[in-house]
Amino acid sequence: MGSSLNIRWVVFAVLPIVLLAADDGARWWSFVEYLASDALEGRNTGSEGHRKAAEYVASQFMKAGLTPGGENGSFIQPVSFLTKQLDEGQSSLALRTSAGVKTLRLGEDAIIATRVDPASSVDAELVFTGYGLKIPEIKFDDFAGLETKGKIAVYIAGAPEKALGPLASHYQTTGQRWAAMKSAGIIGAISIANPNHIEIPWERSSPNRLQMTMQLIGPGMNDTLGQQISIAWNPAHADELLAGSGHTFKEIVAAAEARKPLPHFAIDARIQARTVVKRGQVVSQNIAAVYPGTTKPNEYVVISAHVDHLGTSAPLNGDAIFNGAMDNASGVASMLEIANRLHETQAKTSRSVLFVAVTGEEKGLLGSKYFARNPTVPAKSMVADINADMFLPLYPFKILTVYGLDESTLGADARAVSAELGVKVQADPEPLRNVFTRSDQYNFILQGIPSVMVDIGNEKGSKDEQTEKDWLATRYHGRTDDLNQPIDRAAAAKFNDLVMKLVLRVANASHRPEWNRNSFFRRFAK
Repeated sequence: MGSSLNIRWVVFAVLPIVLLAADDGARWWSFVEYLASDALEGRNTGSEGHRKAAEYVASQFMKAGLTPGGENGSFIQPVSFLTKQLDEGQSSLALRTSAGVKTLRLGEDAIIATRVDPASSVDAELVFTGYGLKIPEIKFDDFAGLETKGKIAVYIAGAPEKALGPLASHYQTTGQRWAAMKSAGIIGAISIANPNHIEIPWERSSPNRLQMTMQLIGPGMNDTLGQQISIAWNPAHADELLAGSGHTFKEIVAAAEARKPLPHFAIDARIQARTVVKRGQVVSQNIAAVYPGTTKPNEYVVISAHVDHLGTSAPLNGDAIFNGAMDNASGVASMLEIANRLHETQAKTSRSVLFVAVTGEEKGLLGSKYFARNPTVPAKSMVADINADMFLPLYPFKILTVYGLDESTLGADARAVSAELGVKVQADPEPLRNVFTRSDQYNFILQGIPSVMVDIGNEKGSKDEQTEKDWLATRYHGRTDDLNQPIDRAAAAKFNDLVMKLVLRVANASHRPEWNRNSFFRRFAK
């Protein structure tokens, strides 16, 4: 780690209050340009490119007059990881049925996932467990009455109709799902995506399977401890897995689309897996900085975004770099823009604003998990988290999507500042995607902190919605999420205006944000 990462606080001259010129998004874009440049090689967690990105973010925080919020007077919080990478040439997967043994094509039929640390050898029977969920609040148990001990659970992504958005999202998280499976005696899992809700086509996502995965070092940090195998199955080949069961994948998908209870049945087959995993360790960086408050400086409004992306891979059409311009150089650039605006306007905030740029989001929300459990400020002093992850300024900003809109008083705050700018507000338009539990705000939620994620939205059935879907299908987690894509900088500037107003409103409110009385997530309040 270079010494320049330990950038310390220096005294800046007090600047007079200035009136800012109309924002055209140029400065925001300049931050994106650096963070998504080829020089940073995709900012993979623990890489030299990520270290450079962390150094840049820290230097920009310092230029904006912020106080170091990391460790030991630095802007940096080091985070240590175990690394895992499948040696696919030495690994194998086979499906054994009464008709014989089929050697599966890794990457085409199925993928051995290494976010779960796989056992070197697994040979186990299969059982179809519907959605693979146990939700006590609605007395729903996909494992009840099934012979599951020692078996591998096969399930389709989704949740029953009675499981409303937040409930379904929480119980579909990796840790909650494995806890339910483990209690049923299951040793591994095969997930099949619902083909109607796939964000990245299989042929685009499959090549990324060989990338290095990571796990936080430390007790209690492994949510899948004891799971022996995790397999993602190509939906196009799902009927091969279900052969002889009396059920078809088309039938199961139709029931899942209607959110009906799904069938549960034994599968006359076994999975035989052999895995060889290369293991190591890396250190990466969270970056934290403070804009000090006036009357309540020991309370903090957190604004978060993840710095990391996917790094590099084998070249495709001559391009090996996953630049991650929108995912998530865009969100980090918004943080830097807001930090600069606070400094330039000498805005007075009652509470302090804690900027947290986290690592390891693409590895499973790991940097935010580490920070939320090991915060650099007292845990109970963080009153809210406002997260920006891959907001997409692809068209004019007329609608704000707020993930978690109806869960806390932050929703009312978002509505109020949006009204000032003539922006419509909507809740998650596609709750089955479980976005609220799939980004960094969720780790703050689990610590009891009211949180939202904000994004540029669109109307269902509109041209803008199709633009977003096309972006997800062609650019998301791809090499073309780079600096050569069409971006509406005016939309980004307006989005930054709104987030700035939201941060100021929450930081200056007389009362701390609270979970709404009927929110599922209120149970985590401390």
